[in-house]
Amino acid sequence: MASRSVDGEQSTQAEDDYNAMLSTTDVELLKRAWRNEKAAPEILPFQSDLIARVREQIELMEETVEEKSTVGTDPLSVSLYQMDLDRTLFLLRSYLRIRILKIEKYMFHIRKTEELWNRLSKDEKFFTERCSDDLKKHLEESVLSKLPENYQSYERQSIISEEDDMIPEPRLDTFVLCRSKDYLTGIQLGDGPVDDRSKLFEMEAGVLYFICYKSIKPLVESGKIELL
Repeated sequence: MASRSVDGEQSTQAEDDYNAMLSTTDVELLKRAWRNEKAAPEILPFQSDLIARVREQIELMEETVEEKSTVGTDPLSVSLYQMDLDRTLFLLRSYLRIRILKIEKYMFHIRKTEELWNRLSKDEKFFTERCSDDLKKHLEESVLSKLPENYQSYERQSIISEEDDMIPEPRLDTFVLCRSKDYLTGIQLGDGPVDDRSKLFEMEAGVLYFICYKSIKPLVESGKIELL
């Protein structure tokens, strides 16, 4: 009986190790980055190292599919390899597309905010500069130049405006669905009644929460909380 117990514990440990390995593969990490980017109201730091590794894996997967198709491998096996390749390509393209959509929506805000600007990749920075310059030029030539001088700014409604009220900004007070991998405490809520904002909030591991993004923003950026 003792031997069976030891064997059972070893089997459980091996299964846990295997599941832990699966959860940290680059494809799973990309899936997590994709979910976070999709759910976050602002653009998150570009996962440069992860994306570089995923692109290398995609090249290897493409070579594998081509090789197995050439040597006459069982079509079912080839289709399984192709499915993995298609899934990875979808995640990568969708991740990059979501970021492009955020850049197009908040390009002026991102360009003038150093924190957000530093989150972009080299290619994204080039795209942001070119897109914002082209849009600014178009607005000035087609609309703003025809308005009274006090209303010719693309950033402010008029010269008496105290802030850039014409530039869209992400709403950080948006509520998001999230969960934590570990038990977390000391989270200060930035929403709700004023009396409750000084109270500290706790999060149990694996439990889903619907919470204001601004309250967990640093924890999302550090990877302690993932969005869904």
